[in-house]
Amino acid sequence: RLFWAEKRDTWHLQAQLAMDRPSNPLVGVVIVNWNGLADTVVCLESVLRSSYSPLHVIVVDNGSQGDDAAAIRQRFGGKVEVIETGRNLGYAGGCNVGIRAALGQGCQFVLLLNNDARVSSDCIAQLMRAAQGLPQAGALCPKIYFAERPNIVQSTGGRVNLWTGTARQVGRGEPDMGQWETLAERDYADGACMLIARPALEAVGLLDEEYFAYWEETDWCFRAREKGFRCYYVPTAHAWHRGASSFSPSRYHFYYRRGVFMFLRKRATPLHLLTAILYHVLVLAPLFLLKNPAQAGRLAIEARALLWHLRNPVHRETIVSQR
Repeated sequence: RLFWAEKRDTWHLQAQLAMDRPSNPLVGVVIVNWNGLADTVVCLESVLRSSYSPLHVIVVDNGSQGDDAAAIRQRFGGKVEVIETGRNLGYAGGCNVGIRAALGQGCQFVLLLNNDARVSSDCIAQLMRAAQGLPQAGALCPKIYFAERPNIVQSTGGRVNLWTGTARQVGRGEPDMGQWETLAERDYADGACMLIARPALEAVGLLDEEYFAYWEETDWCFRAREKGFRCYYVPTAHAWHRGASSFSPSRYHFYYRRGVFMFLRKRATPLHLLTAILYHVLVLAPLFLLKNPAQAGRLAIEARALLWHLRNPVHRETIVSQR
């Protein structure tokens, strides 16, 4: 009798929450632009074709060298809010500017979307449908395809191995044959297109700006999981992403590898960090050199990223600027 009384109270609470929740909560879409006007225009056009409403679309121009901000205002007018930071705050810092603005507008969800990505017309609607059915969801991502190979999966969210200091995008490189059609929990939602619920942002905080670029969404998702939230992959939502288009290859490899060990220093144990360093130095580096002898210069770049950690402290507690 007590069991059924508790179940009845739970059902009543869930029904009350459903009644109190707006049927279509306001979603803020945050896109960071840095010298990527052509990509950003394509991205915005896909968002503005979305079947979901209401949306508040925000472009954070992260100190572009040209007149990107003016061009976006001229092309999209009042459909898009453009915020100019005046300098490059990094991807995490630019996103945080947009997140603050979205929350200030009363948005109940925030979609972080890479400017070199585009979404299907029902992507946001499908993400929102899943989010509203999963009260514990902190972040959700769609099925993401490669932009140049539109039927090849780039990501269905990710898994992280702390012992090796590696992350993998589940399904990456596979032709879509219907094998990833189940809603599933992931270690992290892919940051190329990640929907975050406002309660999670208020409990977890913003992105960690120490990363500057890469691994910041993985860090945020791990912090969210520590707070009791979960991260999900939603197969009915679709997006396409080019990836690594903002940086030169050398800058990409530096910031990505720096992010790996920053994440481990912040979120893993010293033993995890030790085994990961050994794995990267004694296994990954020699294997890469054997397979790609002409790209030995990349190892020097990644070694510089590792040496960066010998000279610089990191904050285990997330430090976010008050800009």
